[in-house]
Amino acid sequence: MYSINGTVRLGNVDRNGRMRLDAVARFMQDVATDDASAVGLDRAYGWLVRRTLIEVVQPARLGEEIEVSTWCTGIGRSWAERRTRIVGEGGASIDAVSLWVQVDVRTGRPARVAADFLDAYSTTAAGRTVSARLSLPGADIGDATTPWAVRRTDLDPFGHVNNAATWAFLEEAGEIDASERIGCAEMEYLQSVEHDDTSLELVTHVDNGTTTAWLVDCGLVRAVGRWTPAVD
Repeated sequence: MYSINGTVRLGNVDRNGRMRLDAVARFMQDVATDDASAVGLDRAYGWLVRRTLIEVVQPARLGEEIEVSTWCTGIGRSWAERRTRIVGEGGASIDAVSLWVQVDVRTGRPARVAADFLDAYSTTAAGRTVSARLSLPGADIGDATTPWAVRRTDLDPFGHVNNAATWAFLEEAGEIDASERIGCAEMEYLQSVEHDDTSLELVTHVDNGTTTAWLVDCGLVRAVGRWTPAVD
């Protein structure tokens, strides 16, 4: 297990002072990057997120000191599962799991999990294998749509919208504030979102309090997110 400490800052929270989903994803991304650096993984490979689930038992709040811990819990052919736990001095409790796909940084294509990764994380994975299969539903194009613009500040070194920045569209679509941010959030990335994508639309559907949102480009789903508030 690898851990970092942090503070929930103004740029991490909503208007009620509770940490947003995209901020949670950034902490997850940062601790994963630091963990990989600490074990000296080969920089010839990069990692792209395929899917993420975030369960918020109690959201972190503005000014709260938090500890972010991560460890590998499963390995596949070209991907691996990483769990992350965020706990705070004020009672914050957030558990998350992501599936990351290893890619060759020269080609951007998936690559078989490298030997140095296996050496570093096979112990915590404990022989568990994971699937890269996605499970969230396809878009109902008949639902309400809103144009969606990509900002340059959202882009990563690959020219794609960063996985953490992608959570912004679920924040926009869901009534997450109304549920006090206690619940389960899911995100799946089907295709990369790029700055040149000028026909993006946000499609939303609400059913029994659960909000599902799709980022669609000319009928092609690029990413899908779902927010399910906790039941009282």
